[in-house]
Parts: sequence; structure tokens; C-alpha cells
Amino acid sequence: MGGEKTSAGLDVSSPPVWTVDVLVSEGFVLTEMSAVVETLRIANRVLAQPPFRICIRSAKGGQMSCRAGLLVNTEPFVDRPEADFAFALGNSDPDHPELSMGRVIKTYTNRGARVYLLAEAAARYLKDQGTAGATHWENAALLRERQVLFEASHALASEDGPVITCAGMGSTIDIVLALIGRLTSAAAQMTVANIMLHEQVRDYSSLQPFAGAKPTITGDRDLDHAIRLMQANIEEPMPIGDIVADLGISTRSLERKFKTFLATTPNGFYREMRLNKANNLLLNTTMSVREIGLACGFQNGFSTLYKSVFGITPFALRKRRRLGEDMPTDFLKAGE
Repeated sequence: MGGEKTSAGLDVSSPPVWTVDVLVSEGFVLTEMSAVVETLRIANRVLAQPPFRICIRSAKGGQMSCRAGLLVNTEPFVDRPEADFAFALGNSDPDHPELSMGRVIKTYTNRGARVYLLAEAAARYLKDQGTAGATHWENAALLRERQVLFEASHALASEDGPVITCAGMGSTIDIVLALIGRLTSAAAQMTVANIMLHEQVRDYSSLQPFAGAKPTITGDRDLDHAIRLMQANIEEPMPIGDIVADLGISTRSLERKFKTFLATTPNGFYREMRLNKANNLLLNTTMSVREIGLACGFQNGFSTLYKSVFGITPFALRKRRRLGEDMPTDFLKAGE
């Protein structure tokens, strides 16, 4: 299993790779499948060293169908899962017998994994365990009508040790983005969100539905504005002094906000945002490395800086990705 890393820096000598099991039952919600798999896949594309491997599992393995009729190939559950994280998807029916996964959940948590239960999977777990947590508001209303005694939060997610119960549906993207931010960096999280055209990353405590509240990126207006200025000035980076002048706050105040909300510095966040754009250009255009460096605001020393951060030169990364060498695939089969 991969160990967690923080935005304080990257361990370029041995970059961690985390395995994520996606647990499905017949009639699973395609929205949630896409939110988990595609968000992690984009993170693998954004980062120089792809950190996520995905395995889709079901009780018996084989093909499983979503409510929309699409089929996915799955591997069976195992008694000793090696995954670092597991996402159990809903299936529009909290009474579905395959959602009763208390024993399966324990096989993961007993081995140190964190388990995310979405929508109906969360509702079934809360009902079976008689515990408090979060689920989609429709499921909570249904169970209350049945006079099932449990306390359902109106938040997007609720964390109880290694088990996180979630509203699911569209908010699944927020949950996965939060995981990406915790394991990699705030800048990587923001880059993935931007690629997905996801305007904000809501935290666990955000209420569902969002109810028309003004969107924010971080929850802090000044920090949001600083990030937007950075996003708008990639090719010609805006000095931090100019950013704080535009905001009307001190440099120390901005540094404190970045530290509190994003666990990084303004310069560190800005640099990584530009490096993430460079990754995208390296892998998806025919621009020269020098042209990419200039497009991302690095007038000199781009290759040297890139290697110091990611442990590989831009030339080597481009060659390795194109040849498919020495890089983890997104999807795994059991036993790999």
C-alpha cells in the first residue's frame, strides 16, 4: 500500500501509488461510478507520477449492469483486500441485499483501508449499524418514513473513523477531489477540478442540496480571489506583492490563509499550478519543452526545476508516457 503524502513535498525517490477498489452491485449508479473513476483517472493524467490504480469489484465478479444498462467487468471481493481505499456505490435501492456489506467493509477497515459509502450504500450501512452519518436526502427521508431509527446528517459526508458515509450522486466528485487534495496537493486538486469544469470543491460539512449559496473555491473570499488571479496569470506569473495589493491585505495575511486552508505557501501553490499545466501540455501537445516552460511562466531552468520536483526530466516523462513504460495502469485485475 502507498503511504500518504502531503503538499509539503513529493518523495521523488519512491512516489506512492494507492490502490482504490470500487465496489458495485447490480443496478449501480453510473453517475457515481464516473465520478470516482474519471476523477482519479484525470488525477493520474495531471500528475507526473500517476498515483492511483483502480479495481472494480462485486460480490461474485463478472459483468455488472448499471441502471442505464451499461455493463462493466468486475473482479470478485477478496477476503484480504490490499486496497488503500474503497468506494461502495449506491444502486437506487437501499433495500438491495447486495448493499448489506458490513462484513466486506470490515475486511477493508481491518487492514487499514478507508471506506467511502455512497448514497444507498451509506443508507444501508447506517440502518444496519444503527449509527449516525450522511446519505442522500431522499434515502434519509425514505428511512424516516419507515420509522427507522438513525440520525442522518444533511451534510455531504460524515466521517466516523475509517468509514465515511456520503450523499453520493454529483457530490461524489467533491469527495474524490477532497481525497486527491489530501494525498497529493491543493494545486493538483484544483487542476483536476478545473479540467472537470467543477467550479468549487465542497467540503464534507457543506449542506445538500447546495441551495443556491454563492460558490467558493476554498470558503475564504480573499483566498478564492488570489487563486483566480493565479489561474489567469500562468504565462506571466503575477508577483505575490501585486496579488496582495489587489486584495488589499498583507503578504503575511495571504500566507496565513494559504497555510490554514491549503497547507502550503502562495509561491508553492502558484508554482505547482504552473507545473501541473506543464504536465498537461507535455502529454497532450507537440510543443517543445522550451515552449511549454515559457507558456507556464518559467523563463529559465524549467527542466531543472521540473526534475527537482518530480524526479524526472520533462523529456524523459514525455518519452516514457508515450511508450507506456514503467507507469502504473489505471485499472487492475485481481492479484496484480
